Amino acid sequence: MKRIISPINLREDRLPPGQHWTERLIILGISDPPETDLKSYRLKIFGEVEEPVVLTWDDILSFEKVELVADFHCVTRWSCKDVVWRGFHVNELKKLVKINPNVKSVMIHSLDGYTTNVPIEYFFDEDVIFAYELFNGPIPADNGYPLRLIVPKLYSWKSAKFVAGIEFMLEDRPGFWEQRGYHILGDPWKEQRYSD
Repeated sequence: MKRIISPINLREDRLPPGQHWTERLIILGISDPPETDLKSYRLKIFGEVEEPVVLTWDDILSFEKVELVADFHCVTRWSCKDVVWRGFHVNELKKLVKINPNVKSVMIHSLDGYTTNVPIEYFFDEDVIFAYELFNGPIPADNGYPLRLIVPKLYSWKSAKFVAGIEFMLEDRPGFWEQRGYHILGDPWKEQRYSD
């Protein structure tokens, strides 16, 4: 299994400004975890692609499995070191769909109605994966079961839980928290917590 260590773990300023280390991931969310049956679960890839694709859970498990070790930075000022996620790298999507070269952003859609936008250059980064395991087992429901996007270089509201859809977009548009005053990007080292 390929192992990826996020470059953020190697920064001299590893802990972003205004953050403090915690020993574990703290559970936050907009709703209770949705009930999910893996037999009926589907992941939709749509928007600015030549042909939309719908994946089953078996399809997801057929992708090359990777392990990501990355610090996790929450906008509420806590950070957790060396969190271990396993799943598939976002580059697998490029093998499935032909993406419009003018795409600027991706909107992630979750089973509970949550959405978040990620600029395309952050989405297709070396340390971004869709995770279905956390440490030594399946992702617990509170942490995003069955599938969670992990974007280590941005605050963790961008690491959407319960992922059900990946929408490629020609223009950036705000997701759930971005519509409620959170920063459109969310870089922890620039303290981009709110839109001002």
